[in-house]
Amino acid sequence: MKFIVSSGELQKALQTVSGVIASSQSRPILENYLFALDGNNLNITASDGETTLVTSVEVKSDETGKFAVPAKIFQDFVKTYGEQPLTLSIKDNEEGTGSVLEILDEKDNFAVALDNAEDYPEFPEFDASQSVRIPAGILSEALTNTLFATSNDSLRPVMTGVLFQFGEEGTHFVSTDSHRLVVYKRTDLVSEPMEFIMPKKPLSIFKNILSNSSDEVVIEFNENMAKFTFGNNIWICRLIDGKYPNYSAVIPKENPNILTINRNLLLNAIRRASIMSNKSTNQVRFKLSGNILHLHAEDTEYANKADMQVPCDYNGEDINIGFSSKFLTEMLSVLSSEDITLKMSQPNRPGIVEPVDGLEDNEHLLMLSMPVIGM
Repeated sequence: MKFIVSSGELQKALQTVSGVIASSQSRPILENYLFALDGNNLNITASDGETTLVTSVEVKSDETGKFAVPAKIFQDFVKTYGEQPLTLSIKDNEEGTGSVLEILDEKDNFAVALDNAEDYPEFPEFDASQSVRIPAGILSEALTNTLFATSNDSLRPVMTGVLFQFGEEGTHFVSTDSHRLVVYKRTDLVSEPMEFIMPKKPLSIFKNILSNSSDEVVIEFNENMAKFTFGNNIWICRLIDGKYPNYSAVIPKENPNILTINRNLLLNAIRRASIMSNKSTNQVRFKLSGNILHLHAEDTEYANKADMQVPCDYNGEDINIGFSSKFLTEMLSVLSSEDITLKMSQPNRPGIVEPVDGLEDNEHLLMLSMPVIGM
């Protein structure tokens, strides 16, 4: 079996699927890429047993076959090339055990020992019960706005993913770790009611691939699995089983105290104040009176303290409320608006961050942060 491939195209394809390969696989064969050649088309598969990614590359060949090549050594090797053709062929090992992948460039010859491709798991097949189409740019935007707020707590698995909630009035993408909540809504994406929870890891990989495309992503899913088809790429992964918490119940309906402020100004102020904050709570207190925001952070153990005044536009009663500087910094960093509002009701109730500008008419973004009580 022999084919010629562009080193640049091969690098891009490997980059697309490489993120799914875990450093310590439970099955050694999954430390390989599976290459499947069918004439001028080469499919490259990577899997961790839960998520399988497949992408395709155009090559020059009239042969068919498959082989499993160790992912790290092969990818590190291909990265050393600029743009040039590489000739790859499968040969029997000179010792008579197994086979090797021979790689020829314009003047040099290399060989990589192969694993048995027959040991590589079959591409998972499933019968999709429902499907939906989402423009790649919208899905990328949704993931950018939600992934950072997912939980890492394996004891609460439903919170370690993003809820995709489709309906006749719009689509919600939701993430929470119980300390903060993000709800990103698109009213231009409507369908029959359906929902599923996607794990964080494959979504993080998808986000990077989707960001520069205007193509559509076709999502097919059933109770256990989801399949994403996009351009030359197919991703299939196991969904998170369980019922997502009733997130709308924690969003306060009445928030009469409204702070409007420049996002970058607030972000830089919180970053500076957080350096002096208690490292276990990361608390920064917001004291609002008139059109001045007083920020206070303190670490009594080391006698570190920050007191700052930031100009703002405030409507409401005087309030003194504490938030996690870590969470607010992450929220404000994800947003791209020039100004934001922080809506509050009482010192023991969540604060709601929303962008003032930068959103389209058919999108809405709400970020909620629980207060940090005490000092």
